[in-house]
Amino acid sequence: MSTYFISDLHLDGNRPDVTRAFFDFLHGRAAGAEALYILGDFFEAWIGDDDDTPLVNEVIDELNRFSGTGVELYLMHGNRDFLLGSDFAQRAGVVLLEDPTALSLGGERLLLMHGDSLCTLDEQYMAFRRQARDPRWQQELLTKPLQERRAIAAQIRSVSKTMNSRKAEDIMDVTPEEVERVMREHNVNRLIHGHTHRPGRHAFTINGEPAERIVLGDWDRDAWCLKAGKDSLELTHWPIS
Repeated sequence: MSTYFISDLHLDGNRPDVTRAFFDFLHGRAAGAEALYILGDFFEAWIGDDDDTPLVNEVIDELNRFSGTGVELYLMHGNRDFLLGSDFAQRAGVVLLEDPTALSLGGERLLLMHGDSLCTLDEQYMAFRRQARDPRWQQELLTKPLQERRAIAAQIRSVSKTMNSRKAEDIMDVTPEEVERVMREHNVNRLIHGHTHRPGRHAFTINGEPAERIVLGDWDRDAWCLKAGKDSLELTHWPIS
């Protein structure tokens, strides 16, 4: 059986085509898999586990049905859905992962990350990330009414879009030195992450040994996944119609 890795679907009520593509993926390519790992930014925004929009309930039902077939389902927080909590996980039948998480697959030790923490040159974002991961800040936000949280999330997305349009491309990409530092810390030679929307496979060396960073693509015009089979890793994509 195969293991699949995906990220950055940014599920949103305004993109029903992406939601349909994800459900088709569950019923098609991923059906009968050993495990599926979703490495962050699964939703365009997550305002709390009490969100009652039709999209949320539909996705929870599909995930629960999928995990009920025996596929191990894992989900990591991203920079858009860092408020995903235990109630969502229980209802959807998923296991929430720490970022980063190391695992053994096919006899190899891999490191999984969302990828935003690797973009250390983006000082403005890193400051926001520290705030957004603060449990006290999160708890204060979650005490606000749903409608107010929706407005705050929309404002954050708007500000982020404006700020990103003014930043140099390299600032929003990962910092190579941070990539190597984290991989050395976790004693791995292969890293899988998303976040940057720049899918590809990057070969380099760590301590004189071959290493690789695999970047998952975002689901926009195409759907992307990494398929891990016996002795193989295939990064693939297909059109979203």
